[in-house]
Amino acid sequence: MSGTDSVVFLLDDNGSVRETIRYLLESADVRVETFANAEEFFQRRSSDGPASLMFDVRLPGMSGPDVLRALQRPGRPLPTIVITGHGDVPMFVEAMRAGAIGFLLEPLRAEELLDAIHHALSQAAVARRQRSELADLKRRYASLTPREREVMAGVVCGRLNKQIAGGLGTSQATIKMHRAHVMRKMQVRSVAELARIGERLGL
Repeated sequence: MSGTDSVVFLLDDNGSVRETIRYLLESADVRVETFANAEEFFQRRSSDGPASLMFDVRLPGMSGPDVLRALQRPGRPLPTIVITGHGDVPMFVEAMRAGAIGFLLEPLRAEELLDAIHHALSQAAVARRQRSELADLKRRYASLTPREREVMAGVVCGRLNKQIAGGLGTSQATIKMHRAHVMRKMQVRSVAELARIGERLGL
């Protein structure tokens, strides 16, 4: 995956390495932003499009493991690829446990590097789409009245209108009306669709 809306953040204190990787990625139509240290990277303006991070595990100041831990903070985690010229098994295990999706040894091979980047950007695009879909579902759910939310909870739990009405102390006709409003506002046509949405919303 590549394109103007996607970006790879490249973090390496070696200027020649940064330029070499930048040239390779840009020749493959991948937009790149480079940083010499972690502090510069974390001060950047956030990207709205799919993004991934590639960085050298041995950095001045904030270390590679520190960068990975910082990326686990609430927000939008980045698919991350670690590069190093001094890789070993403990370092690999630590990077993967900290959330890295790739681990590349220097000298880097162009095909391996591009495959890793395209995989990372594809993951970022999927995650971005899922966040957008979830935000839309939350907006729909927020449009429900308190009583409609109670009815929705009953429906997604598999209760019949009669059971929901009894639990809420109202009539089946009223429940049918609320249920119709829920289906319209949540933009679904079946109980199965509504149940899937309820699961995504944690209901």
